[in-house]
Amino acid sequence: MQLRKLLLPGLLSVTLLSGCSLFNSEEDVVKMSPLPTVTNQFNPSTAWSTSVGSGIGDFHSNLHPALDSGVVYAADRRGTVKAVSASDGKEVWSVNLAEKSGWFSSSPALLSGGVTVAGGHVYVGSEKAKVYALNTNDGSQAWKTNVAGEALSRPVVSDGLVLIHTSNGQLQALNESDGAVKGTVNLDMPSLSLRGESAPATAYGAAIVGGDNGRVSAVLMQQGQMIWQQRISQATGPTEIDRLSDVDTTPVIVNGVVYALAYNGNLTALDLRSGQIMWKRELGSVSNFIVDGNRIYMIDQNDRVLALTTDGGVTLWTQSDLLHRNLTAPALYNGYIVTGDSEGYMHWINVEDGRFVAQQKVDGSGFLTDPVAAEGKLLIQAKDGTLYAITR
Repeated sequence: MQLRKLLLPGLLSVTLLSGCSLFNSEEDVVKMSPLPTVTNQFNPSTAWSTSVGSGIGDFHSNLHPALDSGVVYAADRRGTVKAVSASDGKEVWSVNLAEKSGWFSSSPALLSGGVTVAGGHVYVGSEKAKVYALNTNDGSQAWKTNVAGEALSRPVVSDGLVLIHTSNGQLQALNESDGAVKGTVNLDMPSLSLRGESAPATAYGAAIVGGDNGRVSAVLMQQGQMIWQQRISQATGPTEIDRLSDVDTTPVIVNGVVYALAYNGNLTALDLRSGQIMWKRELGSVSNFIVDGNRIYMIDQNDRVLALTTDGGVTLWTQSDLLHRNLTAPALYNGYIVTGDSEGYMHWINVEDGRFVAQQKVDGSGFLTDPVAAEGKLLIQAKDGTLYAITR
């Protein structure tokens, strides 16, 4: 159950009034599905693994690795940022962004959003409302900027700007060269929301971003001008949990269509120019999804894996044997859908029919953040900080 990922330590970024009811009854307590039995059609292997600090533990985090020019960049919550060779995992450089708080002590950086690599910089945000830009060649700090709130989403670089969506509903544009704040747009915040924010997608000078208010917004960041807003999720239901309507996933833009997905809401296709709804399906999630060709691959808030058409959102197949295993967002790798779970297993699924083709136990601490497919490898970081490169 995806909500459980966000309701563990640090959970809701909300003010809960005394006496409010989160759950209806004992029936709302869910059980993790048992590990499905899979006959492997092939055996995925670990090309290399390396430790990146102490990981994220059980805290909500959008930290996941990024690859650029043969180097993998990764970070942990306390402040370690590390660059390793994509070929063998050997360290290129490592820095620690923890701040000294005394002669012999330091305060953890609480990194939470990233890693993003662009234009010779590594970008990462923190729960302390800071965004760091490090030089890719040696990890030295190019600049550091205070932003309007916790930087929980991945920084996005576009048109000379670094876009940050903060936990208090502010979309900020920072100057790519020096981190100066160029503009801020307020996206509104409900009184109750999940802990996590949508990273924006960009097209034609506009940022398309989901908000905790159930809306998708298009903003011209250079001018700080709102182009359109469209609600794709309506807060309804008898409990506070039922009324959560966050759009925490990153929209996907393909051929003039914006695909967006909300918790307790809808998978929706919107016209990029006008924001008008083209079609919608009653499916909810907080995990990023994939649009590939004429298909959408997603994992819903109950951990069902689905394939749908981009024309109307018609379901092609559903894989329901991983319910409530706290799956990561899916990755498309070598023609397979791959997802990790909270027990440290990787599940490989046939894109044509949704059947399992392989399963592997990778890490004992489990997975929470997205796997990344890049340069022939599947990169995934475990909760204890171990970074793995998986190959088919």
